[in-house]
Amino acid sequence: MDLILQGFLKAFQMIITGDPEIIEVTLLTLRVSGIATLISLLIGIPLGTLLALSQFPGRKLVVSLVNTSMGLPPVVVGLWVTIFLWRSGPLGQLNLIYTSTAIIIAQAVIASPIIIGLTSAAIQQIDPKYRLQIIALGATRLQFLWFLLKETRFSILAAIIAGFGAVVSEVGASMMVGGNIKGETRVLTTATVMEVSKGNFDVAIALSVILALLSYIVTLWLTLMQQRKQQRV
Repeated sequence: MDLILQGFLKAFQMIITGDPEIIEVTLLTLRVSGIATLISLLIGIPLGTLLALSQFPGRKLVVSLVNTSMGLPPVVVGLWVTIFLWRSGPLGQLNLIYTSTAIIIAQAVIASPIIIGLTSAAIQQIDPKYRLQIIALGATRLQFLWFLLKETRFSILAAIIAGFGAVVSEVGASMMVGGNIKGETRVLTTATVMEVSKGNFDVAIALSVILALLSYIVTLWLTLMQQRKQQRV
């Protein structure tokens, strides 16, 4: 219990005193995970919508692959991203390995299937009669898609929360592609693992508390947006 108490006190001290290193790591965590989530949205919402509305041979196979990828272990993603970005890999000439960009790529790969799967499921749940009604009113294709996305906006916000939660908390892929370099690729999760390996459990607990607070604050903000929009309906 003393160790846990020391960890919470350490977290409180770091937050109150504005520890420069902690602020740097926290801001990098927020920037990397935020950009990765945004990229996954730009990829996942269009693909999820296309998957929900399209009928083609092998569609069930694609849906099953997307659903499987929603639970893909981050370490597997980290391995394949590392292979592609390694200096002798297909994208090695870009020199992205052990950079924050590499972490963003890995996290976007993790979050995209979640966004695709949840977006597709949300659109498929819309009453087919509602779709026909939109078309019957003479809506263009873009208007049709806009109305569908507007109808599923609460579910899409839930997908954003799930996607952000998946990337901000993962550590395996970040360690593999980022290397935990101070000031460059060290985020809260990798910093926590490092402190545990050094035996600094009070600092590790403090970092875990800060990570939990960061995740909660972002999730709370997204949830308030979701509930505010729901009240306006």
